[in-house]
Amino acid sequence: MTQKVAVLGTGKIGEALLSGMIRAGWAPADLLVTTRRAERAEELRTRYGVDPVTNAEAAKHADTLILACKPQDMGALLDELAPHVTADRLVISAAAGITTAFIEERLPGSTPVVRVMPNTPVLVDEGMSVISAGSHASPADLSHAEDIFGAVGKTLRVPEAQQDACTALSGSGPAYFYFLVEAMTDAGILLGLPRDKAHDLIVQAAIGAAVMLRDSGEHPVKLRENVTSPAGTTINAIRELENHGVRAALIAALEAARDRSRELASGNG
Repeated sequence: MTQKVAVLGTGKIGEALLSGMIRAGWAPADLLVTTRRAERAEELRTRYGVDPVTNAEAAKHADTLILACKPQDMGALLDELAPHVTADRLVISAAAGITTAFIEERLPGSTPVVRVMPNTPVLVDEGMSVISAGSHASPADLSHAEDIFGAVGKTLRVPEAQQDACTALSGSGPAYFYFLVEAMTDAGILLGLPRDKAHDLIVQAAIGAAVMLRDSGEHPVKLRENVTSPAGTTINAIRELENHGVRAALIAALEAARDRSRELASGNG
């Protein structure tokens, strides 16, 4: 890799990207990081061999800037970067709810901007990162973003108008599964199992089901029917889920997450 890439904001997502890029072949000498605390900067230097710099230095020297800050900090960060960013830089935003237009308005001229919504499984290289082009981003810019985020999982290109829906499904998605595992663990305890055994059973069932969904090519309805024998245990459980409106509750929950993403994008945070 010959281009310099700077990660601005090295919390969990930023560090996961940094670590994944190094494993994927980026040389530490080609990576810059910014952080607010001196001790955190030294920790990253020691752990990864990268150079901690200021935000201004990153904007001056990196070809690609990955903005991994919190959404509420984006405006101040862009104000700091704007005097130093030139139109040949690629700016990638990984901040939830921040539109490419918001960033483009605060940067010079035709600076290319790409919006990415990763989810937390990037921490274990199993993330899904949804990628959208701003008005000045080229196909090469999108490919470069895919190279970076592909180091920590899968990527998917969508029009930016679909980002709020993707945030509801994918960005927030892992939390729904954790919530389900929590509820099923409690049920296992109620049925007489120790917590650790209930947890292990549910987690392995989730892993196995996910792999089958990914690798079998079968529709989820078909896979569910394969487990659901007539008058058996599974159909009784499914009936109770339907009686309690679980499907409708999930649809309503995702609509609420999408609507909140829209509010964040419009500045009503």
